[in-house]
Amino acid sequence: MLRGKIAGHALALVATVLLGGLLSATLVRLAPGFDADERELDPHLNAASVNALHDARRQDRNIFRFYLSYMNRAAHGDLGRSLALGQPVRTLLRDRAPLTLRLLTTGLALAWMLALTLALSAAWLRLSVYDTLTTVISGTFLCIPAAVLALLSVLWNVPGSLAIALIVFPHTYRYARNLLVKAYSLPHIITARAKGLGEVRILFWHVVPVVAPQLLAVAGVSVSMAVGAAIPVEALCGLAGIGQLAWQAALARDLPLLVNITILVTLVTLLANSGADVIGHMVRGQES
Repeated sequence: MLRGKIAGHALALVATVLLGGLLSATLVRLAPGFDADERELDPHLNAASVNALHDARRQDRNIFRFYLSYMNRAAHGDLGRSLALGQPVRTLLRDRAPLTLRLLTTGLALAWMLALTLALSAAWLRLSVYDTLTTVISGTFLCIPAAVLALLSVLWNVPGSLAIALIVFPHTYRYARNLLVKAYSLPHIITARAKGLGEVRILFWHVVPVVAPQLLAVAGVSVSMAVGAAIPVEALCGLAGIGQLAWQAALARDLPLLVNITILVTLVTLLANSGADVIGHMVRGQES
């Protein structure tokens, strides 16, 4: 049963990644101004150099030929060369990935710590005033665009990971709060409280097994949110990570770079969601 679920996720992952790369390449190719190159405006270039730039773009006009060629090269470890930055894509991704990974890890950890702390305290206290206050706080951050939070982090000189945390936090808090409040209202937990069991024992022995599968699903989705938030945060904060690289590639219509970043983001998102689904399935299997 579990093996079949893992195999199904693996097949869906491969198909989605391949389709995502093709769709990304198609959208970039059909975007207005794809054939334009700002380097052609350089007055120091001669006619031969301008024609060379045209030829480099002309090779990518047939999107299916480009994508098949890309897949063939990628199978041998060659991810192509960035048109805008003039460097191998593999080198760019390798050099910038550690910074983005640190931002995402720290941001997600802060977001979940804040969300679970507020959600648990709301479920324990069961005070309407406190619940209203936390709802207002999470709703306020939910209404603020990611780019605005990134700009505020620059103005206030706070880490970019905190901006990512504040972007993810409101999405996770309300769901976690609702799950915990519902769990604490279950009859057997009310009975355990009436018998004088400590809150820590109730939490880990009676509440966590109930809410763990749903929270794991939200954790997988929160990874997607954090990855999407990393693009404006890195671009506006001047952080040389994958997010800033994606922004630069989009502005330059850098087809080889955009296809690789799209596949990478799709792969990370699907792995997070599939991993959460498989772990949740294992948790439910142990409970039954």
